[in-house]
Amino acid sequence: MATLSSSSVTSRSYRGSGYSASFSPFNGNRHQSLSFLSQGLNSHELCVRFQRKSGRSSVFMQDGAIVTDSNPKESKSSLKGLKDDVLSVLSQETAKVAVESDGHNQSTVSITVVGASGDLAKKKIFPALFALYYEGCLPEHFTIYGYSRSKMTDAELRTMVSKTLTCRIDKRANCDEKIEEFLKRCFYHSGQYDSQEHFTALDKKLKEHEAGRISNRLFYLSIPPNIFVDAVKCASTSASSVKGWTRVIVEKPFGRDSETSAALTKSLKQYLDEDQIFRIDHYLGKELVENLSVLRFSNLIFEPLWSRQYIQNVQLIFSEDFGTEGRGGYFDNYGIIRDIMQNHLLQILALFAMETPVSLDAEDIRNEKVKVLRSMRPIRVEDVVIGQYKSHSNGGVTYPGYTDDKTVPKDSLTPTFAAAALFIDNARWDGVPFLMKAGKALHTKRAEIRVQFRHVPGNLYNRNTGSDFDKATNELVIRVQPDEAIYLKINNKVPGLGMRLDRSNLNLLYSARYSKEIPDAYERLLLDAIEGERRLFIRSDELDAAWALFTPLLKEIEEKKRIPEYYPYGSRGPVGAHYLAAKHKVQWGDVSLDQ
Repeated sequence: MATLSSSSVTSRSYRGSGYSASFSPFNGNRHQSLSFLSQGLNSHELCVRFQRKSGRSSVFMQDGAIVTDSNPKESKSSLKGLKDDVLSVLSQETAKVAVESDGHNQSTVSITVVGASGDLAKKKIFPALFALYYEGCLPEHFTIYGYSRSKMTDAELRTMVSKTLTCRIDKRANCDEKIEEFLKRCFYHSGQYDSQEHFTALDKKLKEHEAGRISNRLFYLSIPPNIFVDAVKCASTSASSVKGWTRVIVEKPFGRDSETSAALTKSLKQYLDEDQIFRIDHYLGKELVENLSVLRFSNLIFEPLWSRQYIQNVQLIFSEDFGTEGRGGYFDNYGIIRDIMQNHLLQILALFAMETPVSLDAEDIRNEKVKVLRSMRPIRVEDVVIGQYKSHSNGGVTYPGYTDDKTVPKDSLTPTFAAAALFIDNARWDGVPFLMKAGKALHTKRAEIRVQFRHVPGNLYNRNTGSDFDKATNELVIRVQPDEAIYLKINNKVPGLGMRLDRSNLNLLYSARYSKEIPDAYERLLLDAIEGERRLFIRSDELDAAWALFTPLLKEIEEKKRIPEYYPYGSRGPVGAHYLAAKHKVQWGDVSLDQ
């Protein structure tokens, strides 16, 4: 049984095929409960599906309740809509269960991790799949197959996977039991990525587990990009579903420039339709990035401020406190601009700056993101600073430079740091600098969005703030990682007889506000791929627009062999980044004493 709380309406009962529901007032008519009993679906599944399908603001509670904001002035018609939403989802889902009660019509999901022996699969994909299973988000019938060139048995795969599986912080008594149940669903098939024969053998094994059910198949390509097309060709022609859907998740990098990206897209579309291709950027699955549109479009105080009239600049900052650490061979072929800026930071920028979409439908959101990317001014090389970290000793410890990595050429000019000023030539953002900064081997690990507002015109308290830049403006900070938070910097009077101003934070720290652990980005994106939700995945025209922006810049840097500015391991990066910010009358928000 589950309960929905809302405002009061008349008490009534409803009955449908496979479910029954009743509305009844309680707590002095301030709230309303919807109790429902359903055959084949537990309350957790129904609550989660209501949230995902209804589009209403709701929270799943531990007691199985869907809770929405109570409003005593809410009209009967809106309450009727709320009731209809719940009953509609309830009816649809129980109808599915009824149809699937016949084994011949029942569906199953087969998830194949291609490149199962790699680090990404071990550290992210398998743990994310287990987390979804642990939370009851995977279908009743599912099978997971690892596929790679390594010789391995089912038992060896399970041993490998088990080492990376953990339960949530609120772990339950049956955690070990859940792990065992999950591992029983994991199997392994060894094969070459370009072998039709090996994928045909995989198809045969998948069919054995699917046992005549309608098969839906998801392939996750956790492999180098140079073998994407071979694996897609074999999976599509030899191991795709006959009656259900077939989807393929593709990891970045999606090419090195416009030309190679277009060639990759063209090759993939020889074997797949666009709606079968799920280009994953795991940053889009992070909680604070997904919250961007909620923060802006559901809070009246922010939407009117979201323009050139009130915002002075926007900063997108990504930093890591470690170097390439043996991964330099891969990194040297791409560099920080391709690895971070062209995808992670640019995607966040597009979400931040887009106009209000027609709806929350995936295509409507992606349409608005593409408009932003196509409105962006070509990046000038003089608006870009590149750097590369060098060896540095601190506290008796010597940290290696980028070219000290044995997998990196000694004469490499590949940037490990980049800062750039970008502009959007449209009515909302004309003249507002969007500053990006990304680097490795810096003083701290962070990813955040910083929105610096304009000075207060005719500020009465200029005498108290003087030339202090921090106190002269407000700043909204959205910290994506670590320690997820949203805080607004405001000026406030210090208690006392004098007039002294202080910088204070209105702070929403997620770990303090919410007891539930934040899901990993891969969990959200895998669940969306299984359910066919494309909102957080990248469409081909988005990709084309992103590469069109960065390809000319990359070409100029590489053809002219531009020498990066060297900075010590563990520092704040090249000095040139500060000059770039000053050129656009901006101060980096992450270098002030009050961050």
